[in-house]
Order: sequence, then C-alpha cells, then structure tokens
Amino acid sequence: MNTSDIVAAAVTLFFVMDPLGNIPLFNALLSRFDPRRRAIIVARELVFALVILLVFLFTGNAMLTFLNLSQQSLSIAGGVLLFIIAIRMIFPLPHTVEEETGDEPFIVPLAMPLVAGPSTIAILLLLSSNEPERIWDWCAALLIAWAGTTILLTASPFMMKILGDRGLRALERLMGMLLVLIATQMLLNGVAQFLAGVET
Repeated sequence: MNTSDIVAAAVTLFFVMDPLGNIPLFNALLSRFDPRRRAIIVARELVFALVILLVFLFTGNAMLTFLNLSQQSLSIAGGVLLFIIAIRMIFPLPHTVEEETGDEPFIVPLAMPLVAGPSTIAILLLLSSNEPERIWDWCAALLIAWAGTTILLTASPFMMKILGDRGLRALERLMGMLLVLIATQMLLNGVAQFLAGVET
C-alpha cells in the first residue's frame, strides 16, 4: 500500500467532488426542510453517491473492455473534463436552483450529479483501469474523499454562517486552481501514452 498515492488520489477526488461549491446548492435545495429531515436527506443522498461511485470503481475495467476504450483516451478525456470543471470553479456561473414544492430530492440532483458527477466517475475509471491490482487502495482513497465531502456537506449550514458566500467562493477558486494543474498533468500523461503507443 502506497500511502502517498492514496492521499494524492483522495485529494484529487475531493477536489472533483467540489463540496465547497455544492454547499450553496445543498442549502438552497433543502432550505424548506426542518434540520432533522434535512440531515436525514443529506446522509441518504451521500450514501447513494458512495454506492454509485463504488460500482463504477469496481466495474471500471469491465466497462472499458465492453466499450472498447483505451486508457489513453480515458486519460485525455478525463483531463479535458477536469479542466472544464476547474475553469468553472475558478470562474463560476451564478447558481440557479429552481424552487420545488413537491417531494424531497431523491438521488437526482444531490447524489448524482452533484457528488457522483461525470468527472469523479472518470477519475475512478482511470484509476481502476491503470492499476487494477490496487483496487483496494483506490477504494480507500474514495472513502477518504467521500468522508471529507460528507463532513463538509453535513455541516453546510454552519459553513455558510462561518465563511459566508464570499469565503466559500474564494476557497472553491483555490481548489479550482489546484485542479487545473492536476487536469493538465492527466492530459499530458494521456498524450504521452498515446504517442508512445504510436511510436512502437
């Protein structure tokens, strides 16, 4: 078990899950519920998100084989997708949440795509396909990132009070800048692997 690799993967997954950016959305969507019901909904949706991500992590190789996708294409696509997500974190669009008067959110949009989004799934597919023998390391990294995300989203009302909207935006932009570096490296790795395959 390589602890540094696990920590690096966990940090990347945590950034991609973007809990700080999701705090205002969670608060807006759940503002009409009392605190007890709100806590139950958040816990349920986060468990759903974890189950979805674990399914993609453990079936990543089979899915790539079935779809006939190469690791290089996944790395390049994941890098592009992460770069787009990072740019949106640095230059966010105004959050717009439709007012709902019906049933409470169920899986969509809280569990998926806000937590278990396409970029997070792409990272997990890349990890499981590159080094499938280390699947339990990547599972540990996912659990660490999910635990951090759970803590922040569960404490979102307190985070809003302490940091305020401006503080959350500033932290999200900092995370976005770091994610740009990770996305660029992932894209370069994919291109390098592709060129090495062409040369051979």
